[in-house]
Amino acid sequence: MRIVPAACAPPAPLVLLPGMMCDARLFAPQIAELGRDRHLHLAPITGSDRIAPLAEAVLEAAPPRFALAGLSMGGIVAMEVVRRAPERVERLCLMDTNPLPETPEIAASREPQIARVRAGRLVEVMRDEMKPNYLAPGPGRGGVLDAVMEMAVAMGPLVFERQSRALQTRPDQQAALSGYRGPSLVLCGRHDVLCPLRRHELMAALLADAELSVIEDAGHLPTLETPRAVNEALQRWLARAPQG
Repeated sequence: MRIVPAACAPPAPLVLLPGMMCDARLFAPQIAELGRDRHLHLAPITGSDRIAPLAEAVLEAAPPRFALAGLSMGGIVAMEVVRRAPERVERLCLMDTNPLPETPEIAASREPQIARVRAGRLVEVMRDEMKPNYLAPGPGRGGVLDAVMEMAVAMGPLVFERQSRALQTRPDQQAALSGYRGPSLVLCGRHDVLCPLRRHELMAALLADAELSVIEDAGHLPTLETPRAVNEALQRWLARAPQG
């Protein structure tokens, strides 16, 4: 009698959550590579001015069980997804993000930005926000900034205001991370001054099964700055067996 091995289960779909004023282009190099052998879902985080409804929208559109990766604001929404439905998240990747609530000073600083955007100065505000020192030094920095500007213009002023409001009132997610048990990757660019390394060390310490990956030649947007290094880290994370 010939024994036919059971078919291997397909890999869990990967849900990607982009950062503020970004769309699928933020993950273009990852989509091109990772999409070869698994289903990818890009979930927009544009429909509310609160983190909780954004996370609920992700859960409503996502498969029953999935891997989850978010960058910057996308990571903030990802943490809320984990808080609400940890059993649905097979594994978690947090990139260049922050588990802490917004400080009163930064929350207040968003008000004049919103006013300027309402007055038609979105491009100016984004140029101020995404100063070159948010990215690693190097010849590719200008091209990444141009890509960010194109995405921001496509998203428009209403999304800027909604996302700014959501960030102002975001919750502390340290308890959610402490309770999560899936294989986790905490990744950041060495040159990220917006979400610095110490925030990622904190997240890695809170998570039960985490790997910390520091990308030496990247800043706040390593998916575009150093796509090969990010893709390698993501492939390792996706292949890693759960503890226990």
